[in-house]
Amino acid sequence: MNGQLTVTRQFHVARRNHGRKQFRDGTAPDVPMGRIPRIARLMALAIRCEKLIQDGVVADQSELARFGHITTARMTQIMSLLNLAPDIQEQILFLPRTKRGRDVVKETDIRPIAAVLDWRKQRRMWAGVQRRIEHDDDGSR
Repeated sequence: MNGQLTVTRQFHVARRNHGRKQFRDGTAPDVPMGRIPRIARLMALAIRCEKLIQDGVVADQSELARFGHITTARMTQIMSLLNLAPDIQEQILFLPRTKRGRDVVKETDIRPIAAVLDWRKQRRMWAGVQRRIEHDDDGSR
C-alpha cells in the first residue's frame, strides 16, 4: 500500500493590501495619511502611564521604566509632559499628522515648557512654538 495519494483542492490566494487592514468585502478602511507626531505619542503614553499608577497596576515610575526597558530618567522626561496645562496637552494630542520629513514639534521644544509650573507662562511659551511652526510652514524661513 505504498501508492501515491493525490488531493485536489481549490483555494483562493488574495494579495493583501501590503499589510493594511481590509474589510471582508476587500475594501480598505479610510486611514489618514502621514504618521502621528512622536510628541503626541509620548503625551498619550504619559497619560496612560499615569492611569496605570493611579489604578495600582504598577507601583511607580521606576517600575514603569523597568517594564519599558528605559531608564528612570527617561521615564521622568516622558511623565513631565503631564505638567503641561490641560489645553496644551490636548493640542499636542491633536497635532496634525506628519506627511513627510521631520515632525514640526519636537520633544525638545516641549521640555522647557513642561518645566515651568505656571500655566499662563506655559501658554505664552507654547504660543511661541506655534508661531515658529506657522512661520516655518509659510516657507518664509
